[in-house]
Amino acid sequence: MTPNTRIGTLIRCCLLAAGTLCLALLTACGGGTKTPGAAAVDPAFTIQPALAAASDMSVTADREGVSPFIHFLTLSGHSLAGLQRVGYTIGAKPGAASAPVHLTYAVSALVQRGYYDGHIAITVPVVGLYAGYTNHVSLVLEFADGSSQPLKADIDTAAYVDANGIYDHPNVITRRAPGQALGFNYFAIKSYYGSPLIVDTDGEVRWWVPQTASGLTSTFAVDHFIMGDPNSAGLLRVGLDGTVASATLGLPGAIDFRHNLDPGKTGTIGTPDVTGGGITELESTAAEFDAGGSVIQSWDLAAIISQYMRDHGDDPSLFVRPGIDWFHMNSTAYDPTDDTLIASSRENFVIKLDYRTGNIVWILGDPTKYWATFPSLRAKAVKLADGSLYPIGQHGVSINSDGYLMLFDDGTPSLNQPAGAPSGQRRSYSSAVAYAIDPVTLQGHEAWRFDHGQTLYAAFCSSAYEGPDKSVLVDYADYDGVSPAHLTGLDAQHNIVFEFAYASRTGCGTAWNSIPIPLENLTVQ
Repeated sequence: MTPNTRIGTLIRCCLLAAGTLCLALLTACGGGTKTPGAAAVDPAFTIQPALAAASDMSVTADREGVSPFIHFLTLSGHSLAGLQRVGYTIGAKPGAASAPVHLTYAVSALVQRGYYDGHIAITVPVVGLYAGYTNHVSLVLEFADGSSQPLKADIDTAAYVDANGIYDHPNVITRRAPGQALGFNYFAIKSYYGSPLIVDTDGEVRWWVPQTASGLTSTFAVDHFIMGDPNSAGLLRVGLDGTVASATLGLPGAIDFRHNLDPGKTGTIGTPDVTGGGITELESTAAEFDAGGSVIQSWDLAAIISQYMRDHGDDPSLFVRPGIDWFHMNSTAYDPTDDTLIASSRENFVIKLDYRTGNIVWILGDPTKYWATFPSLRAKAVKLADGSLYPIGQHGVSINSDGYLMLFDDGTPSLNQPAGAPSGQRRSYSSAVAYAIDPVTLQGHEAWRFDHGQTLYAAFCSSAYEGPDKSVLVDYADYDGVSPAHLTGLDAQHNIVFEFAYASRTGCGTAWNSIPIPLENLTVQ
């Protein structure tokens, strides 16, 4: 049969289909069968992109997930064979400034996650719902021929009550106005009391799952959080759909996770404590690992710095003190521009290493601290231009869209230097800051600094991360259990767009660190 003859036969079959699905007849008349998400389209079909027009797909079930923010919609129909993608938008509440939640799932991703029944039904996790509300959800089903079918569903959700009385009762200091420009609309708060929470820029909690593990050591990747266990080398993968999988960090001697998990070169970087030879190296090791916990690369800062100091004439035993929290690594960042790792040592400085060799590229820190008394370390020190301030007790290092080093400058001096050694400067306020650094000349300057009018001081923890369009999310964490934690959203010009304050129950517990999350435009392949 020639292609033209075949087309004519198929069209005649469809024209005879009074009250019957054309798609089913196409299959019966020789159109062949397709599995969900099949990408190939027979050229004979290009004259009639009618998969959506002939679709019998509909929403046939709705069930609640592990929290009010997660529901599962079941889509059923014989037309599932030609479906490639499912997208949905959760309508914003009247007066909301945050862009609506919008997620798109490739059907292949849903199949991989076990949401296909093998016949005519597929389940779609709908996440980011308002709690205690009738959510109006608009779905778009995209088929292999380029056509699309709209569907709608109203999802009623239960109320969310935070057992700690914190996250469901923010103090809205500055409310984001509808239409006010900001590069992000959602962010994750890393909480000591359980899983991270996703909050929108109106202050509404939009995602949370009842995980008892601390969310302090966590990061977000694709459609899930990766969480490190503070009491073991265990890892949890907590999906936006509420599913949980576990793994173990494959680093010999690793006994727990401390502080940040951060995106690495190809995997995730953590900062575990490591024991060996009867000594525990506290917070001076970084390891990049894959989804299964296998180590891709690791850096022993005690060994790296000791070898460098010996090679350059200094006695490292005076600086590197195994078994003591001499380094206190709290965050890392991978810099793709020169294939390097940046590590934040709260006690000393920010240090940049060659990713592969571990060779020191530069050191940025308060030159009045103990580390600067060693000539070998001082030789790698970045000198800042007049008027620029050195970071003190910093957290949350990253590389922003301009290629600058970005961090939260706490302003707190060192706590664990040897007796009589200089602990450095102290400031009465904290800042978000970005530095431009020349690795060849070891010269640098502040590209910008936001200090909130020098009115807020977070002695420990905290973070500052860039969102799209050069927006910034600043987290002033509390440490004393009295002062509230402040979450501040800045536009590209560093104007305050929103600011929320949250009650504190324990040091840094409410908002150890916070990161933008792209729930307004998330694609899961």
